[in-house]
Amino acid sequence: MARPRIVDVLLNAALVGVGLLVAVLLYGLLTRTFAPRTTPTRDAEITLGAEPGADPIQVEVRNAVGVDGLGREATAFLRRRGFDVVEVGNAPLREETAVEVRAGTDTYAQRVAAALGVPDDRVTAPGPLAEYDPDVAVYIGADYTRLAPFRALSSDSTD
Repeated sequence: MARPRIVDVLLNAALVGVGLLVAVLLYGLLTRTFAPRTTPTRDAEITLGAEPGADPIQVEVRNAVGVDGLGREATAFLRRRGFDVVEVGNAPLREETAVEVRAGTDTYAQRVAAALGVPDDRVTAPGPLAEYDPDVAVYIGADYTRLAPFRALSSDSTD
């Protein structure tokens, strides 16, 4: 029996590779053609995070309560309203929720505060702490049940 030549083995391997590539490309074409398209939607409420044609307001959300998931809930709430939440994390404990102007303007902070339901007297302007600060920082305090993203949660827990 004759041994297969190395060239024949390489050609067979190349044919298998090309066959796999064609199969992947056909799969992509078929799924792109026949799969339904999805488009992200925002809440029906007014989008506060950006003017038409402008960049959205960048927000940093900090959980200053220690209750798991508050930062995540606030992030989802703000993103649905057009804000660009660029960082989520924890902060030292606070009694009251605060909104701070970082690299942005007072107007930016007031828009974020209005979306969350934070009173104007809790909007401060200490300014940037670093070159890469977002426009606004939100510190969720122990009064979080009064904020818009968590009102439904607090009414569910009292039932």
